[in-house]
Amino acid sequence: MIKVSDTARKKIIDLMKDDGFDATIDYVRVGVKSGGCSGLSYDLKFDKVKGEDDKIFVDNNITIAVEKKSFLYLAGTILEFSGGINGKGFIFNNPNANRTCGCGESFSL
Repeated sequence: MIKVSDTARKKIIDLMKDDGFDATIDYVRVGVKSGGCSGLSYDLKFDKVKGEDDKIFVDNNITIAVEKKSFLYLAGTILEFSGGINGKGFIFNNPNANRTCGCGESFSL
């Protein structure tokens, strides 16, 4: 399962609305792709369509879609949002990551 913090939920709802998505029916698609300074990087986008190989989770009234191959890397992750002067945006607190880069956008197992 992937969890969504309260601050991330608020930001997701605002961003989805700005991009023409509806947080009550559309998905936050979270994934992992090759690349980044630590080997793997996070991918986050909005989607209106559920894929055949997607695992679907609902946490904090946000529906999350994750392809099965990415789920192995993301199980137990908490999606958070940090704003303000030193804010980084969305942050993936991933218990599976052995090493992360300084910016927090890539990791390795």
